[in-house]
Amino acid sequence: MASSSSDSVFQRGLTKLCWHGKPAERSRLRVVYNNATLDTGSDRAAPPQVSYKTNKIKTTKYTLLTFLPKNLFEQFHRFANMYFLFVALLNFIPQVMAFGREIALIPVIGVLAVTAIKDVYEDYRRYQQDKKVNLSKCLVYNKVAKSYEPKECYRVLVGDIVKVKCNEVIPADLLLLECSENSTTCFIETANLDGESNLKQRTAVDVSLDSNGKFDPRIPIMVECEAPNAELNKFNGYVVRHLDNGRKKGLSKENLLLRGCVLRNTDYIKGIVIYAGHDTKAMKNSSGPRYKRSKLERYMNRDVIWCLVILLFLCFFSAIGSGVWLSLKWDSPEDIPYIPFDDGVRDGSKPAVEGFLRFWTFIIIYQVMIPLSLYATLEIVKFCQVYFIHQDIAMYYEEADILPVCRALNITEELGQVCVCVRVCVCAYL
Repeated sequence: MASSSSDSVFQRGLTKLCWHGKPAERSRLRVVYNNATLDTGSDRAAPPQVSYKTNKIKTTKYTLLTFLPKNLFEQFHRFANMYFLFVALLNFIPQVMAFGREIALIPVIGVLAVTAIKDVYEDYRRYQQDKKVNLSKCLVYNKVAKSYEPKECYRVLVGDIVKVKCNEVIPADLLLLECSENSTTCFIETANLDGESNLKQRTAVDVSLDSNGKFDPRIPIMVECEAPNAELNKFNGYVVRHLDNGRKKGLSKENLLLRGCVLRNTDYIKGIVIYAGHDTKAMKNSSGPRYKRSKLERYMNRDVIWCLVILLFLCFFSAIGSGVWLSLKWDSPEDIPYIPFDDGVRDGSKPAVEGFLRFWTFIIIYQVMIPLSLYATLEIVKFCQVYFIHQDIAMYYEEADILPVCRALNITEELGQVCVCVRVCVCAYL
């Protein structure tokens, strides 16, 4: 009872120490307690970390409610899709229509549907990847069992004590508290974050209080640090230990293990979760799923605009020719029975009006200058290309037993392109 009372007094003291600043300053800070020392349920965090995000991640782009409007909005960033929709709607005007109303909509709907199916497949793959990550296991300290037990990553909370073994992925941003073999350093691989394969060294915070010089998860500690941000190479804060009479110990980026890094050349490490889920620095640097446009698509948009300019010239001169020809035949309408004239309305301005209406009709007739089938063909080719990439045995990584994964189906044609060739000349002076 005395120990429990002293721990609660210590926690209240830490709270006062931590929240002494102005409201604006407090909003820029994060306070984390050791969940193993708090009087809460085994699956609940305690204030103030009860308001922090969990470790569950979600990188999908669509939901059932947002798919249709969001996907259409993205697809109509293509200038050609807007053009074909305009032509299809133009065909609904009786004075200028050239084909059946419903028939004109079929090609547009077909192209939009092919792209939508591809986007659904891509987003479903993101959902499967998120599910795999969220359901992966990690060792979390259970204060009831007084041992580290497997737990799904999405259930990890800020303030949990996590144990990571060699070659395992760091499940959240951890403050390093203990390393194996009586060492204070560990090595991590940050290739998933910055692409560098060189191992980086991290140092454990000296909070060991048991007889063996190891970190005891049952010891109350409090960490105050900066609010979640995207700075991978920046971390500031301090840790307060129970038996140090509230003395602060400074923290830096050398004490932080980022989510997505892989532990190397170290048997195990233990750390306390500082940032979880979308508050981690890796997720803060991720802009989320977005519609990516390849150079080929940008070039196509530019070429479509030039095709449209040529189309407008053709329609303009065709409309002028139609108006001139109608003015010559205006007094003898029986020579052109296939053009409906309204009796009693043929006046001097009618050929000009008919020429104006024919301008829009010619836009419908000449719409083949911008090939709608080209876009549908490209989407099918991209889909097949991604399939062959996934099945390419030459790209199989035997050590990790994984095949290549294409995460963006819109930019597969960018692979293998060399944009800049740098020639380096080395001169040696003898």
